[in-house]
Amino acid sequence: MNSEQLAQALKITPIKAEEWIDAINETFDRFDISTPERQACFLGQCAHESGGFTALKENLNYSAEGLTKVWPKRFPSLDVAQPYHRNPEKIANKVYADRMGNGDEASGDGFKYRGRGLIQLTGKDNYKACGDALGADLVENPDLVSTPQYAALSAGWFWDKNKLNQFADANDMTTLTKRINGGTHGLDDRVARTRHAIDVLMA
Repeated sequence: MNSEQLAQALKITPIKAEEWIDAINETFDRFDISTPERQACFLGQCAHESGGFTALKENLNYSAEGLTKVWPKRFPSLDVAQPYHRNPEKIANKVYADRMGNGDEASGDGFKYRGRGLIQLTGKDNYKACGDALGADLVENPDLVSTPQYAALSAGWFWDKNKLNQFADANDMTTLTKRINGGTHGLDDRVARTRHAIDVLMA
């Protein structure tokens, strides 16, 4: 794939595509994302997850009211949520505390290992496992996952770990989306982005 194809497949500017082309091709090679169908599914899913390859860090800028809706167990009332209102660091440290290898709320691990990358890598355990697989110390350097190279490679690692090529081969967009998202959020957009990418790649 060249940068012009990538720009067309993702509907991004050529300059932006230039930043991503080496990382995407390395990811395709490394994780056997080797057919137009697999590549289109990967690009379509990643484009949806990252807002068109622009959002590489999780946005946790929630209002108190929003927190009670998104995490009702962590924030059962507005009174509990109010101290966290529009404070992404404090929110991350609470909602990701004591899970995925993170320490308690005071450890700061929740914010340090918040979601990054094209398919958001989250939690200290995942940063370590992904870093070990890629030969990079992502535990000590988590912001690497916000760079094009590791944003793409970490998404490829997730793709490979969850054996997603088989669903791309079967054109099973619903299962593919569930494995990435946990549900079918944004399915229509994911399908549309994937179809556009396949049209470009098969042209």
